[in-house]
Amino acid sequence: MQADSLRYVVGKPIGVGRYRRSPMDDEVAFLREMLEIYSPSGREAALAAYLAGRMRQMGFQVRRDGVGNVIGTLGEGPWELMLLGHMDTVEGFIPVRLEDGRLYGRGAVDAKGPLAAFILAAARVGSQPGVRVRVVGAVEEERTSAGARALLHSPAPDAVIIGEPGGWSSITIGYKGSLSITYRLRVPRRHSAAGMPSVAERAVRFWNGLADHAARHNHGESHRFHTLDPSLRHIATRSNGLTEEVTMGLNLRLPPGLDVSELKARMREWADGAEILVEDEVPPYQADKNNPLARRFLRAIRACGGTPSFKLKTGTSDMNIVGPAWGCPIIAYGPGDSALDHTPEEHIDLEEFRRAIGVLEKVIREMAQ
Repeated sequence: MQADSLRYVVGKPIGVGRYRRSPMDDEVAFLREMLEIYSPSGREAALAAYLAGRMRQMGFQVRRDGVGNVIGTLGEGPWELMLLGHMDTVEGFIPVRLEDGRLYGRGAVDAKGPLAAFILAAARVGSQPGVRVRVVGAVEEERTSAGARALLHSPAPDAVIIGEPGGWSSITIGYKGSLSITYRLRVPRRHSAAGMPSVAERAVRFWNGLADHAARHNHGESHRFHTLDPSLRHIATRSNGLTEEVTMGLNLRLPPGLDVSELKARMREWADGAEILVEDEVPPYQADKNNPLARRFLRAIRACGGTPSFKLKTGTSDMNIVGPAWGCPIIAYGPGDSALDHTPEEHIDLEEFRRAIGVLEKVIREMAQ
């Protein structure tokens, strides 16, 4: 199919000419419209308005909370299943196109594809007696998880599915933590012939020491979920003629079981007079893979013809925020190849998208029984 042919099909009324829209055409059109609304973190309002309107059309009771989350509810009852996705993406608009059964666009994988699958699967099931199904399109997952943090002020649901890509036949049960720090050093300016290390050299020494520490910590560990992974994000120097300064941004991916307080204390020792500022800290989290929600996913994936598997991710998600706070059964699920997250070639395979909707529909129906 050519890149613009889906738009032509979607534009045709049902039964007009040689083209007839199927339910899958409508579901793909819904995702495509989501992708065409650019929504980097902090600029989700247009997508939120679109989703609120479409979800009302699908039968959801919809509201927007104080931080901008879109919350759609189906059914009433004492037992609640929450499907928590996010509307925001990283920066960088990708023109939306359909090629060879793949839909390209920023957020196709991370994570508008999973959020669209949540909404469509819940709408297929509709209201069920005794059960509330709540679908949340959260804000700012890519930056501060402000949307997920705002939800912590409400009562905990009974089970949570986090909308993140992992592949339609995989269940994600854990994410590493993250520690973002700024190293800053300012000293009186010295002549380069004075024999003293420059601020840039001192910053590089700190970085090399941190990298060596991680290498020693990781010795013999084969699975990246259990390694300490530092990365140097940026480094810059400046001088006003009297002082010279270096600023360096670092991120560390944290494995479960690491004593983060001890690591921060050691970094301040290694800093040798430089400031170490903690900008953000997210603890790692791993769920129980034998929880009732995971078991239902295993059955649903098999029923849809797949061979289920469990995944542990080296990034972070809103699971890191709500998992420890709520303590209920939780997994992450969604169509898409997470290796395409944040890349210029981000796209989702539409057959996988279809299968994921089917799996979610089966899980929701079983949870409602």
